[in-house]
Amino acid sequence: MNVVSGKIDCFESLNADDWAKLLKSYQSPDNLRALFELLITLFLYAGFWAVMYAALQISYFLSLIIAIPTAGMLMRIFMIQHDCGHGSFLGSSFVNNWLGRLLGILTFTPFDYWQRNHALHHASSGNLDHRGIGDINTLTVEEYKKRSYKGRMLYRAYRNPLVMFLIGPAYVFLLEQRLPIGMMNMGWRPWVSAMGTNVGIVLLASIMIWLIGWESFLLIQLPVTLLAASMGVWLFFVQHQFEETSWDKKPEWNRKESALHGSSHYDLPQPLRWITGNIGIHHVHHLSSHIPFYRLAEVLRDFPQLHHIGRITLLESFKCAKLALWDTDSRRL
Repeated sequence: MNVVSGKIDCFESLNADDWAKLLKSYQSPDNLRALFELLITLFLYAGFWAVMYAALQISYFLSLIIAIPTAGMLMRIFMIQHDCGHGSFLGSSFVNNWLGRLLGILTFTPFDYWQRNHALHHASSGNLDHRGIGDINTLTVEEYKKRSYKGRMLYRAYRNPLVMFLIGPAYVFLLEQRLPIGMMNMGWRPWVSAMGTNVGIVLLASIMIWLIGWESFLLIQLPVTLLAASMGVWLFFVQHQFEETSWDKKPEWNRKESALHGSSHYDLPQPLRWITGNIGIHHVHHLSSHIPFYRLAEVLRDFPQLHHIGRITLLESFKCAKLALWDTDSRRL
């Protein structure tokens, strides 16, 4: 690493560990900025929700069109909850945790239960020896060939876009997360997280049904939740399921290298970057998960060298949907 006039002039030789050290200075939350991001997101979500209700009196088709930006705001609420789970959104861990739990009522996601699964995902991302925890099940070419005909068909069905981006998200957010699946024998905390969120959902839904009726509530909330769930799963898919991602077995697997090169830079146009809470800058997020989402753009501004690592454009991302097997020989998905 050469230094000229006090500035780093060469980044090509930096490894993931070097980058992680450089990015530590971006991990400080800005409470005022965080409060603004929270309030504007909740305001827009409530506003779009109200417009959907007003549109019901005119046309349900019109209401469904407005469901698209409404779902976008619900997805952004999840991104804030996501940062709370990393303890990066606000400066206080206590406030992060309780804000995450409250937002989980809106996103149908029990915060503490999800937080543990997501932490495991970060700890094992790209590790072929530890798959299936908080991620999308991915087989190698060799593993797929060794499966029976039934096993291959089940895997093909699982990776089918209809299942992956429509049926799967609906199942996860509406049904699976109502119970602490995978942690049911791990004490009372996962149960309190799941059941507490369920109680919150029922209370909030009861209030809304009392105000506008159950039919109007379901006609609005159901498509918004399903659409936001599909959007979120698509983002998560593209962030790791791209051709030049990285998977390894130990001892070759390195957590930081996998974070930087196994996560994509989903280079979305504005305003999609804002709506998605900059989560497309996923390689930086995985390398330094304590950076608040509202500071991720600063990293690319200050270190343009990171812009091209794992970069995928919006149009290119649609090709990722057909990728399903990791080829250990060519090191490509």
